Amino acid sequence: MKLDTSHMRYLTSDDFRILQAVEQGSRNHELVPTPMIHSIGGLRSPSGTNKAIGDLAKLKLVSRLRNAKYDGFRLTYNGIDYLALKSMLNRDTLYSVGTTIGVGKESDIYSVSDPKGGQKVLKIHRLGRTSFRTVKNNRDYLKNRQTSNWMYLSRLAAKKEFEFMVILHQNNFAVPQPFDYSRHCLLMEWIKGFPMRQLKKHDNHKRLYSDLMNFIVKLANHGLIHCDFNEFNIIIRDKEEARKHEFDFVVIDFPQCVSIDHVDAKAYFDRDVEGIRSFFEKKFRYTPQHDPTMFDTEGYGEGYKYAYPNFKRDVKREKDLDVEVQASGYAKKSNQNREDKDLEAAVEGMRSEEDYEEDEDEEELEDELEDKSEDESEDNDKIVQALSEGKQLKMDKLGNYILDD
Repeated sequence: MKLDTSHMRYLTSDDFRILQAVEQGSRNHELVPTPMIHSIGGLRSPSGTNKAIGDLAKLKLVSRLRNAKYDGFRLTYNGIDYLALKSMLNRDTLYSVGTTIGVGKESDIYSVSDPKGGQKVLKIHRLGRTSFRTVKNNRDYLKNRQTSNWMYLSRLAAKKEFEFMVILHQNNFAVPQPFDYSRHCLLMEWIKGFPMRQLKKHDNHKRLYSDLMNFIVKLANHGLIHCDFNEFNIIIRDKEEARKHEFDFVVIDFPQCVSIDHVDAKAYFDRDVEGIRSFFEKKFRYTPQHDPTMFDTEGYGEGYKYAYPNFKRDVKREKDLDVEVQASGYAKKSNQNREDKDLEAAVEGMRSEEDYEEDEDEEELEDELEDKSEDESEDNDKIVQALSEGKQLKMDKLGNYILDD
């Protein structure tokens, strides 16, 4: 699911109206009927709608489901990419898309620029790309692994991560500044640095260790647990940049955060702590021990009383950020809406997937998400071609297009 914006400049306003119509219809339909697309799109004539649908289908921004009970289309990941980027362009928060920075388990990261030429980062959530065995086994609403469900969850993940980043940045946590989000895309500050997993040496790795442990505790004292705090989600600032900031690191990737009131809060807290301990042991052979002769409890590691944080001992709630953003497991969970519950269910499945590997399940799922099999239908291609030419095709009683021999 690579981001391809090469055709974006050639799309007309009518094309985007029809693309938005398919998106809007997808809220209640896995496959959006063509008459509904025309009605929502508001174009003057059905032929104009048909031409726009055909053009969008050629570019794989929408796809027609083969063997459906009625004729209709659904949005593809390329289609929702275009809609998200178009929204940011219209708001003047985004100007151009550059190169790929990285590809993660559930997202793609791109270098982008704003209208003033400033460099920023675009994160595109791609939930459903990995195998997610637990996700597939435990949730009825995803039992068929329908593309629209993964898009829906990707949108929720971007929205939730944006909310987390806004409130954490406002509370002076070392996180990138968020600027905008649309659908499954998140626009944030460009950090001059590199992932901690690439760290080979450090001027003061003992201080870095203590600062990272303090981040875990501070976050918990504000009501939240990261749940994926490791070398992959920590960026080490370049030396020149580090001098301008209190800390020489920045933490990323927040959609999976939970409340300290979550039933598994201690387990997630301990796992975050263990992730840092394990990294520093492997990278620097640094394995500090508790030292009862020391009195300083303002940090962790050598020179301090405690080698690492303890949930029961160290976490003392100071703020209720978990309640403000309705994090998973927060005390007022009874007020949690359907979207939060859906995202929580998906993220719970992701947490159980410790390792990411390209296996047969993943290949099968990606093929399904890309709708490659649909493009192999000769009749489907003929219908798309006819629609792009603005031809009026007959329909049967179910609403399926009929090709003349």
